[in-house]
Amino acid sequence: MIPRRFIWVVDTIALWFAFTSAYVITPTIRKWIEPGEVLHFPRILEFFSPVPGVSELQSIIDLTWIFLIVALVTLLIFLSYNDYGRLVYQSRTRVIIMSIFAPLAGISLIALISFALKSYEWSRLFLGLFFLSSAFVLTSYKLLLRSYFLMRKRAGYYANNVIVVGQKKGLEWMINYFERHISPEDSRLIGQLSTVRNEEVNKKIPYLGDVSDLRNILINLPIHEVIVVQPSNNSVWIEEVVKTCDYLGVLLQIVPEVLLNQPSRNKDNSSYVTRNFPAVIIKPPNWDSDALFIKRIFDLVVSGVLLIILSPVFLITAIAIKITTPDLPIFYPWKVVGQKGVEFIGYKFTTMYADADERKEDLQEYNEMKGPVFKIKNDPRVTPLGKLLRKFSINELPQLWSVFKGDMSLVGPRPAFRYELERYDFWHKRKLSIRPGITCLWQISGRNDINDFDEWVKMDLEYIDNWSLWLDFRILVRTVFVVIAGTGS
Repeated sequence: MIPRRFIWVVDTIALWFAFTSAYVITPTIRKWIEPGEVLHFPRILEFFSPVPGVSELQSIIDLTWIFLIVALVTLLIFLSYNDYGRLVYQSRTRVIIMSIFAPLAGISLIALISFALKSYEWSRLFLGLFFLSSAFVLTSYKLLLRSYFLMRKRAGYYANNVIVVGQKKGLEWMINYFERHISPEDSRLIGQLSTVRNEEVNKKIPYLGDVSDLRNILINLPIHEVIVVQPSNNSVWIEEVVKTCDYLGVLLQIVPEVLLNQPSRNKDNSSYVTRNFPAVIIKPPNWDSDALFIKRIFDLVVSGVLLIILSPVFLITAIAIKITTPDLPIFYPWKVVGQKGVEFIGYKFTTMYADADERKEDLQEYNEMKGPVFKIKNDPRVTPLGKLLRKFSINELPQLWSVFKGDMSLVGPRPAFRYELERYDFWHKRKLSIRPGITCLWQISGRNDINDFDEWVKMDLEYIDNWSLWLDFRILVRTVFVVIAGTGS
């Protein structure tokens, strides 16, 4: 969803567009209401006629104060009536009424100020057109945005994947509650974990194991939220659940079993869908949502621009691959695991022979990397052209498409192969708590000199713990120099 501060900016831009549009069309509309013209009505002409001795319309700079007041009033009204809550949960009628009422209140304040100061050096026609254009622009863009969000909501893009943990009674209550009251568009209950091995409660919901399996489940399945039904007794296992969810950055809700039939008094659904049962919500230490949104916009714009600018490089590389190794495909499908354990297929330019995967087992004794990652400095599986592509990281360029789609970011930890993930230690797995990237601290720290996977992961975790937009910018700038120097492979 779009952060609130970004919507403030968009609303302000929309009002400025309405303001300048009204200013531009006011002289034309003024002519249309003159005697003999198509919109001439005596009473309308009398109301919109300027005060004698005053010019029809001042300069746009002189009228900017009108825009500032209307924009301030509009934004304050939107804020006061929680119009900056999620558009997807607002009715069409509410969106229309608020988009009309807010600018009308601003225009009314302008009229009140002018009346109180007995200052009539303004065009009533301009104010009327400013109101109409403001209402039209705000209503149109918000309804379009709402329709887009609803379309994505119905397609399941905003649904949280939820697992529930507890004893038999609590699990049964929660599973039935989800079935009766929770829309799959909001949350999908994809599994149950019991405190007793092989205690399956409801066959409609997959049984994933007992509470001791939670660590592996959070890594291998895309889970957004864990709900724990806390029993009245024997709940010492909850401490480990809290630590696991906190470490991996997964939202946790703890619901006391004794209060299951007590309706929640908390109706705030600004962050999460209110499920109307009492719960202690433990949110992970997330990055700033507005900064994350800016990061995604930056990824989208930069990757899109680079895909266009570098298209000649893509074409030349593709031709070179086909000339030197005609039997090989241009792109290598990179099947990896990203944020929250979600699998996706990215692409790189092909740099290895067709039997590379089969030969890996025979080359394990030459692996220079300590840990689950396989790496050989002079890998015999790499084609002659592939060595050149890798030296200047040209083989990585198709990953820009994964960034554009949203599977990856420009900056972030390296995604993992599924077979690597199975060999990760638990502390390694926190790197999957954020979106993977093309480059990160390991890329600019001489990754050729890093032979211990633990050191690699420590750099990723350092990035996660110290992330900022400024850090991303610094990494990207340094990556450019690494690539030009040919030391990034």
